[in-house]
Amino acid sequence: MSPHRRNFLLGLGAFSAAALTVGPAAATRAVAANDTINIGCIGTGGRCRTLMQALAKVPGVRITAVCDVWDAALAEGQKLADPMAFRTKFHHELLARKDVDAILIGSPDHWHVPLTIDACAAGKDVYVEKPLTHDLSEGDAVIKAQNDHHRVVQVGMQQRSMTHIQKAAEIIRGGGIGKVSKVHLTWNRNTPRWNKSKQGVDPKSVDWKRFCGNAPDQHFDDYKMRQWRWFWDFGGGIFTDLMVHWIDVAHWILDLNHPEEAASIGDYVNAKDVWETPDSVQTLLRYPKQEVQCYFEGTFSNARNGAMIEFMGIDATLYIDRGGYIVTPERNKKVQPSELILGAGPRGADFYDQPEGEVLHLANWIDSIRSRAKPTAPAEAGVSAAAAAHLANISLRKGIVAKWGEGG
Repeated sequence: MSPHRRNFLLGLGAFSAAALTVGPAAATRAVAANDTINIGCIGTGGRCRTLMQALAKVPGVRITAVCDVWDAALAEGQKLADPMAFRTKFHHELLARKDVDAILIGSPDHWHVPLTIDACAAGKDVYVEKPLTHDLSEGDAVIKAQNDHHRVVQVGMQQRSMTHIQKAAEIIRGGGIGKVSKVHLTWNRNTPRWNKSKQGVDPKSVDWKRFCGNAPDQHFDDYKMRQWRWFWDFGGGIFTDLMVHWIDVAHWILDLNHPEEAASIGDYVNAKDVWETPDSVQTLLRYPKQEVQCYFEGTFSNARNGAMIEFMGIDATLYIDRGGYIVTPERNKKVQPSELILGAGPRGADFYDQPEGEVLHLANWIDSIRSRAKPTAPAEAGVSAAAAAHLANISLRKGIVAKWGEGG
């Protein structure tokens, strides 16, 4: 961890201690079944607004506050909130409000842990987009914040809430495809994301210093601001942005924690001198204690396989995407072929009409806030999935086989 980043987190800790003193009583208050849960949204860019639209389909919630460092995103977020919603560019002002019970975080990756820690300390439950962490060093602190403050933290890995994936998990855990030793994951697209055009952002409309947060000081760059996923200070490229979704499914179903080794490669097929992170990557993750290998490929230059995961068992292969699953038996095995298809569209699509994963996942979070039960994807799951992506990136950036405990 850089000294700049360490000092920033220490500064956040000082705010968190103050928040414990003046924060709302929500830290110990249960929410009755018929009470409205008031939500504050931080980082109201495009992804957050998609979640806000999904949240509107969950009964018993109201968005009472919005926060973003960019005027345009803040204004768009307010349109999806209560007409009288509070608006601010400063997240600590939102967290201090008594009319906010829980926080929805849709910021760039490097803000996920600082915001989650501050929200937990202020007595707010949290829904935070994936990847939960921006580097390996953040994992212990965010889990501690969740547990010490008895908060419900749901990480936005919505596959865990999709009914067909839950059914697929039952099949695999029940031995329905035999012992699984290999998992194949993909997230392939054929879309020109690398066009470095002006993003049309007036620098006067952005609190750029606050956007950078714990990142090194740097000049305003509207392309980096809008395409932050592909720059190391703010995101982690394809591994953290896309692989995390499916590696979490592998971890969840097979009861894996983190890989012991990662071997990665990456190339700039189209994004050279535009992105810092490669636009075409592959990694092999080893889990020797469970005798499992996970292989991921992702690119923006060919959409073969799209977004999917295949569990390769000794008796059958179970294919899953966001719209359904298919069981294909191995030759001469007694497993019967089966499938459950919920969504309409081509195999491996990024999104389907059914199931509505965001709605299901947000509903699980709201139910957990009311019951104080652990949600489907708590902080521990978010740390675990992100750790696999971080190890893959360490291998990629250092040109080594990264080993757990040695490469951070």
